[in-house]
Amino acid sequence: MKIEGSKILITGGAGFIGSHIVELLVHSGANVRVYDNFSSGDEANLKSVKNDVEIIRGDILDRDNLLKASSGVDVICHQAAQLEIIRCIETPLEDLRSNTEGTINIFETAKCLNIPKVIYASSACVYGQAQYVPQDESHPTVPNWPYGISKLATEHYARLYYDYYQIETIGLRYSIVYGSREWYGRVLTAFLRRALDGLKPVIWGGYQERDFVYVEDVAKINALCIESEKLGCDNFNVSTGISTQIRELAQLVCDLFNLGEPVYEEICEGEISQMVAGRIRLPAELKQMVLDNSKAKATLNWKPHVTLQEGIISEMNWLRSNQERWAVMRY
Repeated sequence: MKIEGSKILITGGAGFIGSHIVELLVHSGANVRVYDNFSSGDEANLKSVKNDVEIIRGDILDRDNLLKASSGVDVICHQAAQLEIIRCIETPLEDLRSNTEGTINIFETAKCLNIPKVIYASSACVYGQAQYVPQDESHPTVPNWPYGISKLATEHYARLYYDYYQIETIGLRYSIVYGSREWYGRVLTAFLRRALDGLKPVIWGGYQERDFVYVEDVAKINALCIESEKLGCDNFNVSTGISTQIRELAQLVCDLFNLGEPVYEEICEGEISQMVAGRIRLPAELKQMVLDNSKAKATLNWKPHVTLQEGIISEMNWLRSNQERWAVMRY
């Protein structure tokens, strides 16, 4: 499908990842319609394209409103979701409704309106604890958090909607996406907010391995999925394939912003930090999350371009101009 001139609905289009996708598609000549309930999205994320997009306030759980908002579109890019791990543990039914029921509503909308393709955000959390790294798409899927279960369920529904109704359904298993407009609450944001005040990052453990992919690279793979023909029903890891230990991430932040050495705090999983206000160390913490992106490279000709150092500097530059966005932890 050619992006230029196409009509695309982006759910969660005012959010962190969604707004970057909106910008890229608008600049590529698409007619973009944003559908967002603004529970975590922000119109400020769309200020560079606000005169070039249609914005509809609505929830993916409201099927009637979703049907109206999707009328006449060629493809749906579904980014709306409940994102926070602590919230999914505390309120698993809310997580299930937002991520699974909400995505089923997207598939039902595509079926009712004969929309031939849906690209949707899945997650590396479908894998659970790594049995090997880097994890490819064939890695066992044994989620350790309700969030991963809700995302894995959407992948199975996606397969059914392709089998039953021939709707192309492409799931993107994001690793740790970071960059400008990110919400405050995850590890890199905690490091950067302290660095902004001249404070050292605080590490719990530090040997956890993560795979950080920059948000603009994530937007590009969504665009490639829109353009690509005959993907059918498939899932792709969206990642760098590079392992970064949290202690290495903390040291990189220290080096970039002249903070010396990070500090360590001894707390157990599920405990509240005494050094970082409002922060909880996640229970059932993942030891490794490093994804193999070979399939996306081979099938979509996609690869990430932004290095972790470049991305951190870019995110900090954004934060310096938008400090009010991280004034309060959100989850």
